[in-house]
Amino acid sequence: MNPYYFRKLLFGISPNETSFSKRGFQAVSSETREQLEKIGETFVFGYHAALLDDNIESLSKQLDTLPNEMRGFGYEGAAMAMTLLDFLSPLNRSRFKRFVQGAGARHIYMVHVGAGWAWARLHRNINKALKTLDPLLGWLAVDGYGFHEGYFHWQKTVTQGVIPSRISGYARHVFDQGLGRSLWFVKGADVEAIAQTINGFSIERQTDLWSGIGLAVTYAGGVEEITLKRLAELGKDFRLQLAQGSAFAAKARERANNLTPHTHKASQIFCATETTEAARVTDDALINLPYDSSKPAYEIWRQRIQEHYR
Repeated sequence: MNPYYFRKLLFGISPNETSFSKRGFQAVSSETREQLEKIGETFVFGYHAALLDDNIESLSKQLDTLPNEMRGFGYEGAAMAMTLLDFLSPLNRSRFKRFVQGAGARHIYMVHVGAGWAWARLHRNINKALKTLDPLLGWLAVDGYGFHEGYFHWQKTVTQGVIPSRISGYARHVFDQGLGRSLWFVKGADVEAIAQTINGFSIERQTDLWSGIGLAVTYAGGVEEITLKRLAELGKDFRLQLAQGSAFAAKARERANNLTPHTHKASQIFCATETTEAARVTDDALINLPYDSSKPAYEIWRQRIQEHYR
């Protein structure tokens, strides 16, 4: 048997795993369900593509055949596979690094998030795993960890509010940003249900959950303008967090050159600016960012963006 196909046999994810019927999700409309399921399918496509071909050049050519709007999710899935393979390989452990430095650089935010999916599957020690990544963007892997746990284990992490024991300290905040992102899928973009669900969490966790919602709704889409405005109304007490998450998404799409009409509209509603301006805010917040503070640089970055929208 081809060793690459053996990888897929061992580590593959059934496309059915991302269907709403399998996950137990309910969407607000068939159009929304189609959009969000397509995202899951694209992620799995990228994941399997990297399992079958971890040559960066040929893999990126395959990923770039995906529709531009969906391409980032394919790269995210590929990053999960490479992180998984790096961890399990005794000799070649540079796939993810080469991916980030090469074709994955355009989707660098999504690629780091994808690494977190592998951490979740491997039950990695977060503090140890973080040491292998960029001191700033590496935190996005913890966001990816949170999304994975919300998406695949929502009964425990969303309904019961359980945080995995291996997530501690500041990582709990970033985990919750990822968990908040997952709510966009778990609740099928039902903004009323999303707000009600977040209200069920402790106030200390709600800020990070709303940050994740702002990121998810701006990047993933799936709803009309009236729904975006209703979400802004429901989250008005957390508008700074919504704006910060939305700005993150705007920057991720701007860097990858895959902006969408939905991203533009969401930026206008949550950030009160055009997408390019929202992306610039995240860049400006990186200027002279301290890495020797008692507070993680990633949190200082988030707080600077939130303060901008105050």
